[in-house]
Amino acid sequence: MLDFINYPVSGIMWVWHKVFGALFGPSSGFAWALSIMFLVFTLRAILFKPFVKYVRSMKQMQEFAPQMQKLREKYGNDRQRLATEMQKLQAEHGFNPLGGCLPMLVQIPVFFGLTNVLQGFKAGATENFFFGADEVKSYLAAKLFGANFSSSLTATAETLAQYGTDRNTQIFVTIPIMIVASALTHLTSRHSVARQNPAAANQQTAIMNKLALYVFPLGVLVAGLFLPMGMLLYWLSNNLWTLMQQYVVYHRIDREEEEKKQAAISKRQNLAPKPGQKPVRKRPAADTTAKVVDGGVDGTEKPADKPKPAANGSAPAKKDSAQAEPGTVPGIIEDRSRGKKQSRKRR
Repeated sequence: MLDFINYPVSGIMWVWHKVFGALFGPSSGFAWALSIMFLVFTLRAILFKPFVKYVRSMKQMQEFAPQMQKLREKYGNDRQRLATEMQKLQAEHGFNPLGGCLPMLVQIPVFFGLTNVLQGFKAGATENFFFGADEVKSYLAAKLFGANFSSSLTATAETLAQYGTDRNTQIFVTIPIMIVASALTHLTSRHSVARQNPAAANQQTAIMNKLALYVFPLGVLVAGLFLPMGMLLYWLSNNLWTLMQQYVVYHRIDREEEEKKQAAISKRQNLAPKPGQKPVRKRPAADTTAKVVDGGVDGTEKPADKPKPAANGSAPAKKDSAQAEPGTVPGIIEDRSRGKKQSRKRR
């Protein structure tokens, strides 16, 4: 059913086994252990961008958590109105909660594909996807410090003897792997919890944080009693990659936010006046074009009339500016002369 996942996963592991088998030998336990670990590293590197998108989406969700909580308090009894307001808030800020969940859901089939490949190494198997019968026998016979990859701590003595190991050796190698895998699980959870927004904390969040900090690491220890050592190497390498990836991604996001913050501060400082400097007000430019004042009642301005040509076709007669009284504008001489005559008649 998951062959479209199983074959690529086994193919990546097959390539890494060829690489490390050339260095340590095809049947070396180090070659098989490193092939498992680098298989995990390769798959997680492919899913690096979806992880970054997931982290950004979770951060955005925490920023909007107080606003969503207010909507729940306001429209708690009206589910339809609450859903409408939630969608409106998400559309305004371009936030899609499913966009952050989908990248993490992609890891689920990858995990099942890896589980199927490791469980495919069993006695009597003629092939395991990309691996042939000889490579299956090589994996079953390989040992890491005397412990077998296909054995677990709870396996019977007969099963351990069949794989060429004993319980004490298996405990000596497997227990440290379990402890380190559990500790890395706790550290990755603590790193994520420390990034949470306190304003978005609620009772449900507190419960999930306790599960992630204490129950999940304890689950790794309990599961380690029943899982083969190959699966424990998967848990160890997966949690190790997650911890390093969180460190890189979180610091990159913090650096981007700090750069945006500094850019906004610099922009405000450039626009603001310097200390002791008065703000400069721009004055409108003066109109230097010549205008003729019409001596009408409203005192409006209009352009001077152009001289009309004479009836005989000769050039228009020019008005003698010398006849104008000193201090007067030529355009209004006639109006003032009429005013003087009318005042004399009244007298």
